[in-house]
Amino acid sequence: MTEAAGGIARSERPGVGPLRRRIRYGASMGVAWVAIRALFRVRVEGQGRLRAGPAVICFNHQSWTDPFVLMATLRWRPRLSFFGPKEEDMSHGGRNRLMLWTGSAVPFKPAKSDLKEAARAVEAVLAAGGVLAIAGEGRIHAGEGELLELNEGAAFFAIRSGVPLIPVAINGTSWLAFGRRIRVRVGEPIETSGRPTRAAVDDLTSRCWAALHELVGGYPDPVRPPSGSLWFRLTEIFNEWPEGARPTIPTRPGLRGDG
Repeated sequence: MTEAAGGIARSERPGVGPLRRRIRYGASMGVAWVAIRALFRVRVEGQGRLRAGPAVICFNHQSWTDPFVLMATLRWRPRLSFFGPKEEDMSHGGRNRLMLWTGSAVPFKPAKSDLKEAARAVEAVLAAGGVLAIAGEGRIHAGEGELLELNEGAAFFAIRSGVPLIPVAINGTSWLAFGRRIRVRVGEPIETSGRPTRAAVDDLTSRCWAALHELVGGYPDPVRPPSGSLWFRLTEIFNEWPEGARPTIPTRPGLRGDG
């Protein structure tokens, strides 16, 4: 059931009221802040570019941990919601149950009727002054310094609601390790106006890709932990590779002294 309560639309279990949702959101943000900053060395660049009002954030996607990195590093207000995942029933799978519990997800279900429902949920988030974060590539991928083609969803929602589109680059999460450097770069907001025509959406998507690609900046791939190690398993535990497994990429210089 998708519900708009307190300005946030989400998939939620029946019987969970607005106060409990706020408590869960605050608790999840707090835990993410403590865990991410205790385990990793995080640097945030351009935090001041985030405004007080509603916006759509388009971020690159290296790992299942990326949303939690954003929760731990971006401002707590406006409230942050994430577009996805694609599953219809979010009560299955550890990652889905966690997202369902926090109340921070706007599920995307690709059937035609579900797309309309998801669009209404997104509109409710932005109309209430919230921030919607979208993994623009639509999947995780290997290669910290690379950026796949962006889906049009982030640009479409930003133009449709008349809110800025903000590119945010996350680097250092493709392989996790204690003390690993993680960098979050916030780009300049891209203003939107007019109607979400095909030409307007394509143009904004191209501009966002160029900005996000520059923010990624050819970041070197972190050192891969030994196969079967705790950090190897922790990295891959919730990663869903469309290829069925992590694809092999050409060897690139790793980070020095990053654990």
